[in-house]
Amino acid sequence: MKRFLTWCVVAASCCAPLAAAAQTYPGKPVRFIVPWTAGSGTDLMARALAQKLTEALGQQVVVDNRGGAGATIGTEAAAKSPPDGYTIYMGGSVSMSISPALYRKVGYDPVRDFAPVSLISQFYNALSLHPSIPVRTVRELIAFGRARPGELLMGSAGNGSTSHLAGELFKKLARVNMIHVPYKGGGQLVVGVLSGESHLSFSPVSTSLAHVKTGKLRMLGVSSARRLAALPDLPTIAEAGVPGYEFSGWQGVLVPAETPQEVVARLHAGILKAIGTQEFKDYLFREGSELVGSTATEFAAFLRNEVAKNAELVRSAGIRAE
Repeated sequence: MKRFLTWCVVAASCCAPLAAAAQTYPGKPVRFIVPWTAGSGTDLMARALAQKLTEALGQQVVVDNRGGAGATIGTEAAAKSPPDGYTIYMGGSVSMSISPALYRKVGYDPVRDFAPVSLISQFYNALSLHPSIPVRTVRELIAFGRARPGELLMGSAGNGSTSHLAGELFKKLARVNMIHVPYKGGGQLVVGVLSGESHLSFSPVSTSLAHVKTGKLRMLGVSSARRLAALPDLPTIAEAGVPGYEFSGWQGVLVPAETPQEVVARLHAGILKAIGTQEFKDYLFREGSELVGSTATEFAAFLRNEVAKNAELVRSAGIRAE
């Protein structure tokens, strides 16, 4: 009993500083790791969020870009940071649910090494094609592709990108044999489809929309489960001919595992305040993304499902790291 009481005293003395720190959090600037280079879509969203989160928390939130290796470098750095709330991380579908299945070793476990705070947004891919392909609906594209197996060239932003997996899911469910053409990023992908070098792509809606308006691309459907408020006349791919099809990319804020729950709760409250501003909502609307703002528990369940789902898609499609 004496040993037990001694252990309790020691444990309480160790926990006291953590509890006190959590109550005064944040007491200094917060580092916001983004596992992509400056100027990327995730980076721009993180910067828009950091500006509003700075106001909500009353402390500067500084973006720290750690790009490279399919977003695994920055993600590993975030996972190994002190769990004190002064390092937060902008996770996404590639870094958290695709790269761990694509690479043999990534240096982190997306579920075990992180504590989810809030799922911020989801974005969807549009099935867009060059006007030289004589089809105007998803069903016509499926019939066209089945009649010409291996002739349609499907571009993507790179091996293992969201545009690649969205296309592989379409190929699987629609039973259409298309040849994958990986580019080095979304910019080169757009150029490739605009020139007709590739026939079609599953790019983020915001990437293709401007070219659809000028007639340089034709948009047939969107990968969301329901029609987007910004494009009410554009059918989902599921309703347009591929039942069960749904694919989304996403961004969310996480912290290293074992970060005190009081700190996670404080961050969560700050994030909800930040993303609830009209400026941030307008930003997401312009980018073709949908605001989520989940609880930590909801985000944790979502993450586990995404990890399992995309690992199976990578395996079944035989995707390998470049």
